Order: sequence, then C-alpha cells, then structure tokens
Amino acid sequence: MALTLLAAALVGTGCAGRRLSGPAPVEDRGAAGGARAAEVKTLPGAENAGKPGYYTVQPGDTLFRIALDSGQTWRDVQSWNNLANPNVIEVGQVLRVAPPVGAAAAATPAAAAPTGVTAAPVASATVVSRPLTATSTATATGTATVAPTPAAPAAVPASDAVNFIWPAQGSVVVNFDEAKNKGVAIGGKVGDPVLAAADGRVVYAGAGLRGYGNLIILKHNNTYLTAYAHNQALLVREDQAVKQGQKIAEMGSSDADRVKLHFEVRRQGKPVDPIAYLPKR
Repeated sequence: MALTLLAAALVGTGCAGRRLSGPAPVEDRGAAGGARAAEVKTLPGAENAGKPGYYTVQPGDTLFRIALDSGQTWRDVQSWNNLANPNVIEVGQVLRVAPPVGAAAAATPAAAAPTGVTAAPVASATVVSRPLTATSTATATGTATVAPTPAAPAAVPASDAVNFIWPAQGSVVVNFDEAKNKGVAIGGKVGDPVLAAADGRVVYAGAGLRGYGNLIILKHNNTYLTAYAHNQALLVREDQAVKQGQKIAEMGSSDADRVKLHFEVRRQGKPVDPIAYLPKR
C-alpha cells in the first residue's frame, strides 16, 4: 500500500512539473517573414530576364564592360535603359543591350581627317568617360541571377565587311585565347605609333576598364569594334571620326607587365582572333 501511494505521489509530482514548465514557446515568424518579404524589391527590367537582347547584371559588371561585350557603345546602353547615372547599376538588374524595335545603334559617321590633337600623357589629359562601377549588393532573396546565354552571332551583312590593317609594326608576342587573352599582344617600344585598323569612330578613350590601361575603342559599323590597350598616350577623343592608318595613340605599358599593344577585334560584341582578320605579313 505504501509503495502504491509513493508511486502515485511521484506521478503527481511529474505531472505537476510538466504543467509548471508550460508549453514550449512558439516563435511567431509571420511578422519577420513579412518584413523580409517587404525588403525584396523588384529590380528594373526583371520582366525581361532571359529574353534575347537583354542582359542580367552580374557581380563586378560595369556598364562599359556590358556594352563592350554586347558590341554597343555605353552611351547607347545608357540611353536604351533610361539610366540617369551610368555609374549606378545593380546586380540582378536586367538591361537592354540591343536597339529597341524601330531604333538602331548609333551609326558610325564617315571618317574625318585628323583634328590636330596633340600627343600628351593620359595622366594630364581630360578623360570624358569615368570608370562605371556596378553595386555589389546582392538581391534580398540571396538567389543567384544567371545571365542568359548569348545567341549565336547573326550573319554579317556584306555592307559591314571591313578590311583591317595591322595597328602596329611589331611582332605578335601573345596569341589570341578566348578564355585568357581576348586579343593579340604586339610588341614594340615606348612611343611607337598605334594606328586605326580601319575607318571608324572613337566610342571610348580613357582608363576606366581594369586590366586594359589607357584604352581606345573604335566602332567601325554595327558589326565590328576594335580595341587598343596599354597605351602611353591617347591622341584622339570620344566621338571623333578617324581614318584607317591614322595615328591614334602611342604604345606603352599602362596596366601591363611590358611595353605592348593589346589589340582586339570584336564581332557583334564577341572577341574573335584578330589574326584571322589581318593581312598576312
């Protein structure tokens, strides 16, 4: 009997202990979840993600880099996307990188004679374009945004065919490699002339793209761009028309390990081997 009473007392005590401890606290996640949801914002152009002619901004992108890789001028891309400040783009933002329907990329004007620009070190020259830096803020959801796979280049119109010449006299010291070197490196001495490979218009002249140093980009038509990097001095300015063979820069080693000209040919924004487009030596 005593054992029965003791067992009953212990059971009663245990139950009382559980009652005193109360139910486990329940965390109300509704308010916090709602707050996080409110933080998620729809980035400009999100409805166009993955569509042809659009690009989703990735970490480290700049408007200038995006335009170059799309075969466009950064001013056109800024205009098509109504960007008040070209220095401010966001990771995950979707940008139009092809002309809107009924519009066309800026036409390349007829080449003009040299304007008498005086050679001067870039450090003392006025650079029109500034480095265009994307924000590094990730989307609130933390989900990585994948850029759409670029479409295969369309056939080049016969009217866009270009006969390029060598932009410098030196020998090729680094060959084209799409993964590691998007052009060729031509050796030479400091101050050697850098020539326009074809008639065109200067769409960039400055030092705003890391790894290229003092850079010039020429737009020849809606298919082809050429880039001339690591110069000591730039002798042309943005929007200036140039003629094939015109001296546009002086060779140097800006942002490079040696004196050389890094020369790129871009077909519809895609780097191609310049040797395939240059006359045999």
